[in-house]
Amino acid sequence: MPAPQTYANHRRLEPLQHFVLTPILLITWIATIWQAIKFPSLHSVWVAVLGFVILMVAMQVRMYALKVQDRVIRLEETLRMERILPAELKERIPELSVKQMVGLRFAADAELAQRVREALDEKLDGEAIKKRIQTWRPDDFRV
Repeated sequence: MPAPQTYANHRRLEPLQHFVLTPILLITWIATIWQAIKFPSLHSVWVAVLGFVILMVAMQVRMYALKVQDRVIRLEETLRMERILPAELKERIPELSVKQMVGLRFAADAELAQRVREALDEKLDGEAIKKRIQTWRPDDFRV
């Protein structure tokens, strides 16, 4: 059974993305640049450009997935906050940034109102919010 999720261990690395795909594409791009410098030609330069483009496509696909995840979190947290927060804080939900909502998703229901109040009044960012959470609500369904 995995250890309970906390601030210290909540970050997730995707092995295929972080340890296989990106490193291979980065090494390939560096190798194509080296080849273009060592044997300059239109072809070698074009291969280096293509190597860069492929690396950028891989990064863009990852960023799209993270952006969709943030949108889903915003929706989920808005629904949860509308259900849990007192009336005066419900009115302030639109003031929360996406980064703040991403941080707040880890707060247990019992402390959500306190963390939302702190986030709004002190203009906390997502990381500062996560560091203040006392009872961690794990999120294992992440990209």
